[in-house]
Amino acid sequence: MLAARGEELERLCTVASRVRDAGLVDAGRPGVVTYSPKVFVPVTRLCRDRCHYCTFVETPGQAAREGRSAYLSPDEVLDIARRGAELGCTEALFTLGDRPEDRWPEAAEWLDAHGYDSTLAYVRALAVQVLEETGLLPHLNPGVMSWEEMNRLKPVAPSMGMMLETTSRRLFEEKGQAHFGSPDKDPAVRLRVLEDAGRLGVPFTTGVLVGIGESLEERADAIFAIRRVARAYGHVQEVIVQNFRAKPDTAMRHTDDLGLEEYVAAIATTRVVLGPRMRVQAPPNLVDAAECARLLAAGVDDWGGVSPLTPDHVNPERPWPSLDRLRQVTADAGFDLAPRLTAHPEYVRAGEPWIDPRVSGHVAALAGPDGLARSGVRPTGLPWQEPDGGFAAVGGGTGRTDLHTAVDTEGRTEDRRGDFDSVYGDWAAVGDSAAATSRSSAHGDFRAAMAAAERDPGGLSVEHAHALITADGDELAAVTRLADDLRRQAVGDDVTYVVNRNINFTNVCYVGCRFCAFAQRRTDADAFSLSLEQVADRAQEAWDLGATEVCMQGGIDPELPGTAYFDLAAAVKARVPGMHVHAFSPMEIVNGSSRTGLSFEDFLIKARESGLGSVPGTAAEILDDEVRWVLTKGKLPAATWVEIISTAHRVGVPTTSTMMYGHVDNPRHWVGHLEVLRGIQRETGGFTEFVPLPFVHTSAPIYLAGVARPGPTLRDNLAVHAVARIMLHGHIDNIQTSWVKLGVDGTRAMLRAGANDLGGTLMEETISRMAGSAHGSAKTVAELEEIGAGIDRPVRERTTLYDA
Repeated sequence: MLAARGEELERLCTVASRVRDAGLVDAGRPGVVTYSPKVFVPVTRLCRDRCHYCTFVETPGQAAREGRSAYLSPDEVLDIARRGAELGCTEALFTLGDRPEDRWPEAAEWLDAHGYDSTLAYVRALAVQVLEETGLLPHLNPGVMSWEEMNRLKPVAPSMGMMLETTSRRLFEEKGQAHFGSPDKDPAVRLRVLEDAGRLGVPFTTGVLVGIGESLEERADAIFAIRRVARAYGHVQEVIVQNFRAKPDTAMRHTDDLGLEEYVAAIATTRVVLGPRMRVQAPPNLVDAAECARLLAAGVDDWGGVSPLTPDHVNPERPWPSLDRLRQVTADAGFDLAPRLTAHPEYVRAGEPWIDPRVSGHVAALAGPDGLARSGVRPTGLPWQEPDGGFAAVGGGTGRTDLHTAVDTEGRTEDRRGDFDSVYGDWAAVGDSAAATSRSSAHGDFRAAMAAAERDPGGLSVEHAHALITADGDELAAVTRLADDLRRQAVGDDVTYVVNRNINFTNVCYVGCRFCAFAQRRTDADAFSLSLEQVADRAQEAWDLGATEVCMQGGIDPELPGTAYFDLAAAVKARVPGMHVHAFSPMEIVNGSSRTGLSFEDFLIKARESGLGSVPGTAAEILDDEVRWVLTKGKLPAATWVEIISTAHRVGVPTTSTMMYGHVDNPRHWVGHLEVLRGIQRETGGFTEFVPLPFVHTSAPIYLAGVARPGPTLRDNLAVHAVARIMLHGHIDNIQTSWVKLGVDGTRAMLRAGANDLGGTLMEETISRMAGSAHGSAKTVAELEEIGAGIDRPVRERTTLYDA
């Protein structure tokens, strides 16, 4: 199709236009082509890349000669935005070079002088000012972003974008090609950005740049790469098909512009491959006005951003057509032209989780019932502030606040949440990935591995550990005996426990973890959020019953205020000063950090000052992104988990460590996970214990979708607990076993296989019970003592930090 010309191209365009028209009918706006009235905000023209076709980027010397600073000042940005608002624009397109501070000292010095540690931190601050001062909606196009950076930017922008451009490694790796010498144009890196945007639920614009030296096969590969990611996450709101135009004073100035026929074929092919629901854009200023009709005939349904005020700074030689001219061209082709917002209507109408609550009011102020821009609307500044929902300072909470007890007597209302088919992404793609990650490999030499484990258990290699963790029968019995001997050496025969209470303060969550049966939409029957008063009441009840710890974790509710985690810890300490607050998974710390704008370190210090005593090392699952991106749609990457945990240890906040296993993983992942934990402990010494968590499958979405296996076997459980004891010997003394997930008999078996700790009395447990665990949600001290007595082991109470 990409090679179609003449009559074949006309036939292709006929098909493409029918596909486009069907999509517009399905969207409820037949015959409507959209555009975004915008201002173009060139935050900085400095860049660390060297793309051979770009005239947008300049050096600090060029900027100085032109009388420009390294960055636009806030006043300059607001002046552009205010003038745009007066002209009826609704979008502020933030375009800038990739990470200029990494290449240019002048950029780093400017940021430091103005109090910012990165360009993206400055972009975030500018976006807030534009929202508050002008009401324009920021669309952020800052190039390559990490998962963490995108997570911090989502609360200040309804949408973001980054052109994929091409998936050709040849153009990136070969000297003289378009992307040689440009680290941010690595196709693998750019695809990772697209996928991370999907995991975070960011309405995202991307596209292909056609005619920069790619072959037709490479061009097709880029289109299909976008389709794959779009289908997996549903977040790609628009695909731009942009034609290359040579510019003077660039390395590619002698390269021919892309021909119109070839361009039209690329647009039509993109439309057919991506289907009727995708919005396909072609910039109207990169062809002659008379040629715009050809683009519409090829399946275009969006003109992108068009500005009545600012030039196209990336293509300054090609001015925007006037809106009157664009409207006439569109009408001549049989379509109506309508303005839209930065986020396309489907995402505007859906609201959360796509649109963050902190900008939802700004979006609603400009949106009509159809999700397009309201006719004649003029933006005005609105406060950008933390949402005041989530929980109240006083009161009775919201929703099914008795779920912690009712889950044992009445059970859950439904076996799955109401948005099961959409919140987790594309199940077919998840299943394909799971099939790949579940495959294991050869077991290795068991005798050599046992000899190595007996000689130096804490220094056991990954290969030897893999041989032990895949053992069965008599070999597995030998592994568990060694683990039990090592347990006796490390901590003696005492089985320990803590008297504690779990407090899940909300189960409202839109992250989309595919293993989690706890999370609910706000409107689901089992959804709840506790008030601060209820949290404090439960802590007081626990203290009165002899508890020394509360363990607090909750869903990632977009409406929780930024101070929520500090407020929760402070509420418990104010009511029960002596209670240890063990709270907030690394995912919650990421959430709190992005909401407050604090670094991980500053957030943890503030939480500690508010009463936090230690952090649960949950949200780890398997510390291998190959598995994590099957298990979860939007959770933090493994590297971020490691960074947060290591930072907690560095600022004096101890943590536990965990591993959830038995789903789409294999024994190599288990060993790799333990190796990561061992490495952290060698550096920080901040882990108090390791807690293996067998996957509870019954109501887990990933199991209900037919993707995951039904949890680990008894062999798996014994092997994981035993090898954990062996690999972590001399590093982490305490291995905990979960009575909630394994029951009494299973727990006793693990205590004979290297474990020494029972965890807590819990008093309430909702997360595993919602997933289908059949072993209750609380244990009395007498019941925990009976578990130890059944294997002739003494049982004693401990504190959170393992003091007597």
